[in-house]
Amino acid sequence: MTIHHAPRALYIHIPFCTNKCHYCDFTSYVLKGQPVDDYLDALEREMERTISVLPPEQIDTVFVGGGTPTVLTPPQMERFLAAVRRHFPLTPDVEFSMEANPGTTDADKLAAMYAGGVNRISFGVQSFNNTLLERIGRIHNVEDVYRSLENARAAGFTNLSIDLMFGLPGQTVELLADSVQKALALKLPHYSLYSLKVEENTLFHKLYERNELPLPTEDEDLNMYLLLIEQLKAGGYQHYEISNFARPGYESKHNSTYWRNEHYYGLGAGAHGYANRERHVNIKGVQPYIDATLARLPRLDTETISELEAMEDFMMVGLRLLDGIRTADFTRQFDGKILEGYFGPIIDKHLNDGLMERLEDERGSGYRLTDKGVLLGNEVFGSFIGLEV
Repeated sequence: MTIHHAPRALYIHIPFCTNKCHYCDFTSYVLKGQPVDDYLDALEREMERTISVLPPEQIDTVFVGGGTPTVLTPPQMERFLAAVRRHFPLTPDVEFSMEANPGTTDADKLAAMYAGGVNRISFGVQSFNNTLLERIGRIHNVEDVYRSLENARAAGFTNLSIDLMFGLPGQTVELLADSVQKALALKLPHYSLYSLKVEENTLFHKLYERNELPLPTEDEDLNMYLLLIEQLKAGGYQHYEISNFARPGYESKHNSTYWRNEHYYGLGAGAHGYANRERHVNIKGVQPYIDATLARLPRLDTETISELEAMEDFMMVGLRLLDGIRTADFTRQFDGKILEGYFGPIIDKHLNDGLMERLEDERGSGYRLTDKGVLLGNEVFGSFIGLEV
C-alpha cells in the first residue's frame, strides 16, 4: 500500500462577490451584509482542525479563489494571509495565487496582498468589450482592467494572468479576435481561456430555457477556440493545457496539482479537497459553514475514491495537459501497476482514430492528445470513465 504524504497544495475559498454574474454557479454570495469577519474566524478554525487531522509537511502552492477574494478590505486581507502563513509551512519559492476582479484592487489592497505573500494574481477579465461585459453581468469595464493591471505591476507583481471567455451571447469571432489582440498587447505571462457553459441555477440558464440567449453556433464556438490557439501560439505562448497558455516557466503550478491527480487541501465554504484517496466537499452556505466550524470540520460530504476511480481520474485530468501522461507516473501513483493493463484497449482505439499519440522523452514513455484530440478532448476524457475491470 502506498504511504500517502500530506498534500503540498492548498486551496482556500472566499465566497463573497460584489454581485453575481449571469453565468456563475459557484459557491458565491453578494457581499453586502455578509458576516465577513466571522467567516475569517471560521476559516481559521477550519485551518486548525485540518492541520490537527492531517498535519502539513510543506506547501508548494496556494490558490485563493472565490467568489472574489479581493473584496476583503486591506485589514481583512492582512489578517487572512497572516493566518495562512501561521498554519501552513510555505516553501520559500511557493506559488501563491489569488483570484481578483478588475476594479476591486486598489493600491492599499495590493500592498496588503504583496506583503502577505501573494505573488501571482489571476484577473477575471472575460472580455475587452464593454457591451459583452455588461451582457454577462460583470461590473467592471475595460478601463478597470488596464488600471488594475497597472496597479498590480506598480505594487510589485510580475506573475499575472487573465481569464478570457468565448462562446458568449452575441459574441462573434471578430469580437473575440479584437479581445485577444488587446489581451496579447499586455504581454502577460499567462492566459486562461474558457468556453461559456450554461449551468443550471444561473440567470443565463433561465434565459436559455426561454430561447432568449443568442449563443454562437457550435461551429462558431470551434472557430473561436481555433483562433485563440493560433493567436496565442503566434504570440509566443505555449498551449500547455486545454484551456491554458503560458510563457515557459509560468504554467500554473497549483492547477497542475489537479491535472496530475495529486492531493490538495480544500478549505472554506463549498471548497473541495482530496487527500489519502478521500474527496470532500465543504458545507456551502456562509452561516452554516461558520456554525459547523465551531464543532467540527465543516464537511458536507466525504467520499472514498476506489483505486479504479483514481486511475480513471488520472487519465481524464492528466490528458488535459498537452504534455500528456507518463506510464512511470501511473506506476508510481498506483503501487507498481501498469497503465496499459487497465487502459490498453481504449488507448489503442484513440491511437488508431488519431486522437492520441505515443510519446517518448526524458521523462519516459507516455501518451498525449493529438491536435485533433485537443478539439475532441471531452470525447477522449469520457472514454476512460466507468470501466468494468
